[in-house]
Amino acid sequence: MTIHIITLFPQMFCGPFDESIVKRAQEKGLVEIKIHNLRDWAVDERGTVDDRPFGGGVGMIIKPQPIFDAVEALGAKGKKQKAKIILMTPQGEPFDQNTARRLSKLEDLILICGHYEGVDERVREHLADEEISIGDYVLTGGELPAMVLTDAIVRLVPGVLEKPEAVEFESFGISSPHHLEAPQYTRPENFRGFKVPEILLSGNHQEIEKWRKKQAEKRTRERRPDLIINDQPLK
Repeated sequence: MTIHIITLFPQMFCGPFDESIVKRAQEKGLVEIKIHNLRDWAVDERGTVDDRPFGGGVGMIIKPQPIFDAVEALGAKGKKQKAKIILMTPQGEPFDQNTARRLSKLEDLILICGHYEGVDERVREHLADEEISIGDYVLTGGELPAMVLTDAIVRLVPGVLEKPEAVEFESFGISSPHHLEAPQYTRPENFRGFKVPEILLSGNHQEIEKWRKKQAEKRTRERRPDLIINDQPLK
């Protein structure tokens, strides 16, 4: 998988992608992340990529020309299929685990990071395939959302995780898309008087599995009742 990220601030991505699972995925050659400075497609010596909005208003708008030129340049690499073009915007569809799974199956992604007061509407209408939001709030730009999207996608790419079955049973996993994960414990058994539930120490895996399903249902009803569909129990 190749993920292209178009941004005005490429240095923001130096840390997050140089650590942990995303770093190992790149080292294994399973994922290639390429950061592109939008100003490289500016047409003047100053690297201007924004301008005042028609009709007046506060702030500056990113012009369509550098974004179109950047995407077209990245798409002209002899790829067999057109890359999926995603605009990161608070007006987009909410990002969730199902979207992450779907995108992790693609070969090429281009993420466009908006900034200032947003991008020219023609980018939405005539260039982007999808618009994605990571939440009902506004950030200074699309860089952090692009990092979140990339991290969630990369860990689902086959071969990235050492134990890929782990994603099946975690919160929003394949086996439990409408439930949160059950509580987890590790050593010591007794920490400052707070003890691990006896059932987890019993060795009875069948009963442990029943306990975990019950706890997952309980936690979901308490914290995210909106996830439960038709009052169905965890399978």
